[in-house]
Amino acid sequence: MAYDTFLSQNEVDSLFAEIEGTPTPKIEVEEQVYPDGVRPYDLSSPERVIRKRMQTFELINERFARNLRAVLLSFMRRNADISVLPIKIQTFAEFERNLPVPSNLNMVRLEPLRGLSLFCFDPTLVFLIIETLFGGQIKQNTRVEGRDFTATEQRIIHRLLMHTLECYVHAWKPVYPIQYHYLRSEMHTKFANIANSNEVVVVTPIRIEFGTIGGLLNVCLPYSMIEPLRDLLTEPFQDESVKGNENKWLRQLSGQVPETEVELVANFTTTECTLEQLMALKEGSVLPIKLPTEIEATVDGIPVISAKYGTFNKHYALSVIKRLEIPYFDTPEEPKVVLEDTTIDDEILLDDNDLSAGRINAEKPI
Repeated sequence: MAYDTFLSQNEVDSLFAEIEGTPTPKIEVEEQVYPDGVRPYDLSSPERVIRKRMQTFELINERFARNLRAVLLSFMRRNADISVLPIKIQTFAEFERNLPVPSNLNMVRLEPLRGLSLFCFDPTLVFLIIETLFGGQIKQNTRVEGRDFTATEQRIIHRLLMHTLECYVHAWKPVYPIQYHYLRSEMHTKFANIANSNEVVVVTPIRIEFGTIGGLLNVCLPYSMIEPLRDLLTEPFQDESVKGNENKWLRQLSGQVPETEVELVANFTTTECTLEQLMALKEGSVLPIKLPTEIEATVDGIPVISAKYGTFNKHYALSVIKRLEIPYFDTPEEPKVVLEDTTIDDEILLDDNDLSAGRINAEKPI
């Protein structure tokens, strides 16, 4: 009998592997990519590829675990070991299949984020907390299936949920402030559909243990909820409190700078002479000079104003003509700064000592 097609070598190897009982090796299929870089996309599959590690989101979860540990100590008077397990990216249908029954499913809106979130308490964790609060002994083999939660148990769970939501909101505050709005609690996933079955969700499992026994708290967020914050959650976190302290320091420095005392110096004039003429000077010698019409006043050798000299209220004084631009020698491309405190036609008073020394003291009354 002739066959039009034959088995490939990979298919033959798979058949022999099944006969021998060994696992079938997976055959990797290369993804079809066209020369222009375009690759096929299945519109019926809403899976999203998260290529970057969500570093800031992991930091939020770690901060949430630390806050929750302190809250449980106050709530139960007992230390709890809390650890954050790796984040899971899966479909909502897969998340539902892995939930035990009955579970405590709490639908919460995290404003201003879009959509609903799900806070799920493992039944083992719920009964463990209730046993501890009522003074019972922690049992290893507690039956968790076959019945619903009683009104007392639901009341305790609700109190625990409120503390948990406060911790979660507080953990988000440095990154992106949110507020929680509790909607309702359910015990079956068919009544707590926060997303379509094939929609991608981000699940953060948190392991809570008291001694050797514990359970899981699953925080389920639709990926569409945090997708607008994707860049914020994937980039390394920068603490805004540090930036706030820097701004505070800059404000304090800016407030102190105007009160800094500086020495304003005005050189009346200069003249040139030889060393021989200088050595020949004696008491009564006369040096001819040219009287300037304007003189420059400097601060630390940097010219700041151009002024006329004269007297004012029986004091030697300078009358400001214009402000001079202060050059930036290291960064000439930046805009120059001008002196703002002195206006044109302001007078700066001098006494006889100032004039003879060729200096102006900015502390003198104006």
